[in-house]
Parts: sequence; C-alpha cells; structure tokens
Amino acid sequence: MPTPGPRGRGRGRRMVNEINVVPYIDVMLVLLVIFMVTAPMLPPGAIDLPSAGRSSERPDRYIEVQVRADGELRVRGVNTGDPSERRVGRGDLRGAIEQIRGDAGQMAVVISGDRAVKYEAVIDVMSELRRMNIERIALLVKPAN
Repeated sequence: MPTPGPRGRGRGRRMVNEINVVPYIDVMLVLLVIFMVTAPMLPPGAIDLPSAGRSSERPDRYIEVQVRADGELRVRGVNTGDPSERRVGRGDLRGAIEQIRGDAGQMAVVISGDRAVKYEAVIDVMSELRRMNIERIALLVKPAN
C-alpha cells in the first residue's frame, strides 16, 4: 500500500466563501420578541393636558380683568355694586383689584383677553394675580356656537 504523502492525504482545505445566516436569524428573532414584550410596558409620550370643563358653581360676584388688543388693562367688578370700569397699568393692577374687592376677602378673578392680544400678556396678568395670592382665577371665553 502506498503511503499517503502530502498529496495523498485527501482533499485540501478550501476557503468557504459563504456566510451561514441561520445564527443571525435566531438572534434577530430573539431581539424581536424582547422588543415586542417590552414595548407595551413603556410609558406613552403623550402630554397630559388639563380638561376645560364647566365649574360646579358659577361665582355670582367676580372681578373681570380685560386685556385689550393694544395691551391696555381694564378692571371692573361684576355684581359688586360698583359697575365702573377702571383703566389701569400693570403696576396699578394690585391696587385696583384690592379696591374693588374691599372687605369681601377672596373673590374670583376672570381674565378676558382679546383674540389679537399676545398670549404672553395674559400669562403676565395671571402671574401677577398669583403673586397677589388670588386662588380662583379663570379665563373668559366665548362659547363655540
């Protein structure tokens, strides 16, 4: 029997030029299952907006702060016995509200802003009212009919 030499040991090793994709498919399926299981557990990215419903009781007496289109402020009392409308500046808002409020203590304040007024002007009035420790502040809107 002839002794096998370097040529006779059988076939030589060849280079494999194809990739076995079966392990990659297995890994992808495992990742897909992990994402499918964990996705419903993630908190949604929605914004929790406050609701704008009717209040349970409507105030019979309140102070109205009007923010006009040109930025002018006017203050008037509704059902307070003083029907006059006062034109005030930002610095005089506190004094005008306290004068209308008098000894009544806490009274609701309603802000009515013109459609053309900047949102920032209404927020400035609202923050000034908050600094005055007024607890009941509302925005006056026209019903959508």
